[in-house]
Amino acid sequence: MKVRFTTIDIVAALAEINLRLVGMRVNQIYDVDHKTYLIRLHRSEEKAVLLFESGIRIHTTDFQWPKNPAPSGFSMKLRKHLNNKRLEKALQVGQDRIIDLQFGTGEAAYHVIIELYDRGNIVLCDYEYVILNILRPRTEGEDVRFLVKEKYPMEGTAVEDCITNTEVLQSWLVSAKPGDNLKKILVPKTCYGPALIEHVLLEFGFPSNSRIGTQFDVTRDLPKLHLALKLADTIMQNIGNISKGIVIQKRESRPCPSGETQDFYTNQEFHPMLYKQHESHPFLELPSFNQAVDEFFSKMESQKLDLKAVQQEREAMKKLANIRNDHEKRLANLHQVQEIDEQKARLIEMNQPLIDHAIQVVRSALANQIAWKEIEELVAEATRKGDPVAKTIKKLKLSTNHITLLLSYPYAEGDSDSDSNELNKPQLVDIDLDLTAFANARKYFGEKKNASKKEQKTIESSHKAFKSAEKKAKQTLKESAAIATIRKARKVLWFEKFYWFISSDNYIVVGGRDRQQNELLVKRYLKAGDVYVHADLHGASSIIVKNFSSSNRIPPRTLQEAGLMAVGYSAAWEAKVMTTAWWVESSQVSKTAPSGEYLTTGSFMIRGKKNFLPPCPIVLGFGLLFRLEEGSVERHLNDRKPKALDDEAPSLDMELADEHVSCSSDSESDQDEKKDYERSVEDARTLLSLSHVTNEEEVAFPDTIVPMSTSSSGNQKTVKILNEEEAYTIIGDVPTTNKAQWEGKGKEESGKPNQLSKKTLDSGDQEKEEQKTQQPTAKRGQKGKMKKIKEKYKDQDEDERQLKMELLQSAGPARDKGKNKNKKKGKSTEIKKQAASKSAVSHLQKEAVTEETVLVTSEQTQQSTMLSVEQVKNEENAEGDGIEEDVDQPAITDTDILNALTGIPHSEDELLYVIPVVAPYSTLMPYKFKVKILPGQTKRGKASKTAMSVFLLDKTATNRERDLIKSLKDQDIGRNFPGRVKLAVPQSMKPKK
Repeated sequence: MKVRFTTIDIVAALAEINLRLVGMRVNQIYDVDHKTYLIRLHRSEEKAVLLFESGIRIHTTDFQWPKNPAPSGFSMKLRKHLNNKRLEKALQVGQDRIIDLQFGTGEAAYHVIIELYDRGNIVLCDYEYVILNILRPRTEGEDVRFLVKEKYPMEGTAVEDCITNTEVLQSWLVSAKPGDNLKKILVPKTCYGPALIEHVLLEFGFPSNSRIGTQFDVTRDLPKLHLALKLADTIMQNIGNISKGIVIQKRESRPCPSGETQDFYTNQEFHPMLYKQHESHPFLELPSFNQAVDEFFSKMESQKLDLKAVQQEREAMKKLANIRNDHEKRLANLHQVQEIDEQKARLIEMNQPLIDHAIQVVRSALANQIAWKEIEELVAEATRKGDPVAKTIKKLKLSTNHITLLLSYPYAEGDSDSDSNELNKPQLVDIDLDLTAFANARKYFGEKKNASKKEQKTIESSHKAFKSAEKKAKQTLKESAAIATIRKARKVLWFEKFYWFISSDNYIVVGGRDRQQNELLVKRYLKAGDVYVHADLHGASSIIVKNFSSSNRIPPRTLQEAGLMAVGYSAAWEAKVMTTAWWVESSQVSKTAPSGEYLTTGSFMIRGKKNFLPPCPIVLGFGLLFRLEEGSVERHLNDRKPKALDDEAPSLDMELADEHVSCSSDSESDQDEKKDYERSVEDARTLLSLSHVTNEEEVAFPDTIVPMSTSSSGNQKTVKILNEEEAYTIIGDVPTTNKAQWEGKGKEESGKPNQLSKKTLDSGDQEKEEQKTQQPTAKRGQKGKMKKIKEKYKDQDEDERQLKMELLQSAGPARDKGKNKNKKKGKSTEIKKQAASKSAVSHLQKEAVTEETVLVTSEQTQQSTMLSVEQVKNEENAEGDGIEEDVDQPAITDTDILNALTGIPHSEDELLYVIPVVAPYSTLMPYKFKVKILPGQTKRGKASKTAMSVFLLDKTATNRERDLIKSLKDQDIGRNFPGRVKLAVPQSMKPKK
């Protein structure tokens, strides 16, 4: 199978790329894996995606390739230099398999060098071909070094010209050994590739396996070979004009459960034209070479699944054929034994006097105590004398009390039939000395009868065994076909790249696996109406609860489950400690850092009051969700129906009481767990009853203030500023960084956490102090942001602007005045602080507020807050953070997806595929397939396999459910486990002894 580009493929692909893509601008760059990259290009309404893989291929693509959620460093470097650059040209370096893509012109040009030979490479160079970044640094000898800041050598490899100079071609052939393959001689010395050389050889009448000295004579066939190479050169030069997409296929057959065979086609090679050697093969013709390559590589993965399924089917049919052959061979052997035994018995009966005489002679010798050796000598001597009895004795087996006689049919001399002669040949027959001749014949007839009975039993049992094996083979065929279909039809949902589960009230809860995913969740997925949940300790995942209807509040049970998930994906799991979690509204989460601070990736500002959830035992579960076909969704719409807390608590207690721990390795009692759970439910009732706060009565939660010091290593900071109405908390995996340190002004102290200064100033003094400390330098990126704002609001008149400012409760006029006063200084961030402080002072004069957070009850104020949050998020996203922009966004239609997923499949449901899920165990209670997960010592791979074996042994599982469970990949099953675990299987799922 062909898996990489040849030189003629590069020429054909570059011709189409230059025709279609040159002049387009780079919109974005993504990496599929560490060797494959996508460049998204656009020109007015026209869009295209260029895909290149190091050492393999380059072509345009129309398929949706999976992208890494967090771009690699090499991808970020390409984005930095190539974004918004125009693709000027795409060239081949000499005749090598090296491509030079030029973006931009003059000194602003950048070159992307793609090597499509050997292990391949991708190199980013400036306009002088100085290497800025390289995918695979290496050295070739002492002079050539492919490293950063080195110059990339653009001299192509020189190839001897055999077209104009026939002496070069003759020297190649003369230096070859007799019997060498002609094609193998020409391929490394020319740039045409093996397929094109074979094509032109066949065109001029040479066999494809021509050998020097046999099918090819140098002196006679040299002119014809020269013409063939001229034709190859002509095709190479004109391939850009005549190329079309050809995918060569191979016919494969797969066995069916019905016993027939079904044909299907697999892609083998891709070419820019139909070569002569492929005319007899099935092929697929496409309008362009890029489409053919795209089709070939996009179908490669599904083709591997098909071939794997076919291999399993062939093995099943081979096993069935082996069973059939084994039974047939066994029956033939039994039939042959019967014939031999019957023939021996007939010979004994016909030669009865001779056999009795021989038995008597040997018995008398043994009775006279003659040695066995002397008996053999006596028999040999009698044979020489012509004794007829001694002539029949061929061997003495006195150790087993047997003799071997050569017996023949006494009346066979006159029969001339050839078949009867074959049957009447003399035969060696073992005779038992303890029995007479008739007794020996009876013994052989008895053996024949036993063999006949055994044959009959074998025939009867073989029918059953063969029928069972055939049924098993058909089941294997069906399973392999179903698994291949499921894996190809499986569509990955947007939330599966995160930690996730669906709550008991049908809300999707997602969490980040690392800092990049935490950043992605908050900046791309956290919308108005959503809830942000975090454990009250460092190293925890950021959890958000998606609220698809912002008019509805998220139920307390879902918040409790999200808090348990946050604690489970934190350091509390390994430490086996019980801790709390808290939640805030989306409007309280921001990436805007306080003055002098910089928030690193995965760190956020939490402003205002945090709503703490009651602590509960860390008990997660592993279960299976099934994707329903559209016709089966309606009967499962109430599977995850919201309940009141009073209704849910007793049922959870009863179901937990039915639990039986089967794989426990720690000394933990179910009774203690049940008591802890009861206490946590009581705490939940108490706290949740306090959460319904009205205008007349407000309940303040206690503040958690973490003292800051230079030796502190914690990741959460809580700072309470007097004369302001709210406190803020900085959460993240790493400490925040001072802006001066981030910009390189304090490199020697960049490794230490920055210590925030706490100042107790009243609002007037604070405003004056901030005005004094204003700096004339503009903040980096502020000019670009202001330009985007002007472009966005260019059509807005002053009256409309003033009205929107009042709705947003913003100090618009004050901000404008401050901006006019300080326009030369350009310190827009300090102006924002002045406006914020003025609004805070005026608000404090109207109302005396002593709590950290003011509860907003006005519907208009809530709407304005949500609008301001969206505006702040849009401004933050405009700055750019290295996160991809075209991430799949959750839409309102995600409720349909959630409704189509069920953990309680019915026998009449049509199931499409299965998804493993890790969630709080209380969420998985109604599920059909579930196990409890507790902190333990079992690795996640072993634990996931154990859980899958438990599911497959469930007697209530249908064949379709088992097929879907078997189709799951090992790497997808345990990827959401929080760490080392121990499993507890419910009593209802334990196999009965």
